[in-house]
Amino acid sequence: MTPAEQVEQALDKMGISYQIVHHPVATTTEEADHYIEGIAGVRTKTLFLTNKKKTACYLLIMDDHQRLDFHRFQELTGAKRPKMASDELLAAKLGLQPGIVSIFGLLNNADHDVQVYFDRAIMDEARMSFHPNINTSTIFVATGDLLKFLQNLGYDYQILDLDDAED
Repeated sequence: MTPAEQVEQALDKMGISYQIVHHPVATTTEEADHYIEGIAGVRTKTLFLTNKKKTACYLLIMDDHQRLDFHRFQELTGAKRPKMASDELLAAKLGLQPGIVSIFGLLNNADHDVQVYFDRAIMDEARMSFHPNINTSTIFVATGDLLKFLQNLGYDYQILDLDDAED
């Protein structure tokens, strides 16, 4: 079973509807966007982060066009010196490769030890898009259904105001 089929099977079992678009390999979000042009849904990027001592892991979902202010993330979460996790940690915790990080990697998180965060800026969007653990497809899921997916897996999540820094 391919990683995308694993995601589709999990969503089907949960009664979650989705739209999947198969396309050639997309190594950047810009490439993927080209293949899904005109389809409604916020284009997300999912960042897999860890703290300085690699004792905690974080999955952050935000708008693809935003840049993460690591200091702001630290301020909001209490994470000690957050940084991008290594390729090895990504593979160990989510079973994924760089460039294919998505919320659906949580299906592979046997230790159930990844903290999930969303940027508030995307939470009012009707649908979100992700790679379904493979970069030859893009999947669109209603935001409410995505939260149902997390709940079904037993994950809590927090919503952060990443753009709400006081100057």
